[in-house]
Amino acid sequence: MKTNTIKEIAEYLKKVQTLDDPFMKDLLNDERKGVQKLVRQWIKEQEQKKAKREKFDQMMKYEKKMKKQGFQHIAGIDEVGRGPLAGPVVSAAVILPDHFYLPGINDSKQLSETKREEFYEVIINAAIAIGTGIISAEEIDVVNIYEATKKAMLAAIGTLDTTPDYCLIDAMKLTMPIPYTSIIKGDATSVSIAAASIVAKVTRDRLMKQYGEEYPEYKFENNMGYGTKEHLLALEKYGPCPIHRKSFAPIKDFV
Repeated sequence: MKTNTIKEIAEYLKKVQTLDDPFMKDLLNDERKGVQKLVRQWIKEQEQKKAKREKFDQMMKYEKKMKKQGFQHIAGIDEVGRGPLAGPVVSAAVILPDHFYLPGINDSKQLSETKREEFYEVIINAAIAIGTGIISAEEIDVVNIYEATKKAMLAAIGTLDTTPDYCLIDAMKLTMPIPYTSIIKGDATSVSIAAASIVAKVTRDRLMKQYGEEYPEYKFENNMGYGTKEHLLALEKYGPCPIHRKSFAPIKDFV
């Protein structure tokens, strides 16, 4: 074993799957500090992989339950953008294939922007179908944010190329012919809803960055329309722009 360099061992460890591998047994008897450090790192990585697999399997409980009942195309639905002072509310509906696996998937709010973008690409490429619903600030002012959120969700479901036979929805109740389950904190407990959360968040963030170029005074690319100090100071100085929600406080005080 000592003929193997630390670099060679590190490279080979990428292929090792279990502690029962003969190579691992040799490494455990190698007294070099560099080798033992690699072994500890490898064990930690395996523990992390196992934890992510267990978390993913737990987040598949709703999907597995509905599959056992005979449903084939299960859509997860979620929205982002109910709280901001500006911009649309965006919903997404995602139908994932049976053998989909994305370790670390979670509620989009719990992920970094880099990780969301990475996961977004995986989901977009793997999904059976993806739909989005976008309701503008103007329409939010007409129907209110709660009704706008429901409308966005129904629009997302309606734009799916494959019609779902069951839906898993984050916390909302909808009127529609498709059977569904409304799940509190569904974006953190269902893989399908988490995937929809990520698609909706990335879609909305990209829109807000475009608005940031159109209305640079408000720095929408930084605050995504939320009421940050920077955003509120810009409102006081420039007043609201066309994508501000005029029915929201404190925007309505400027109208």
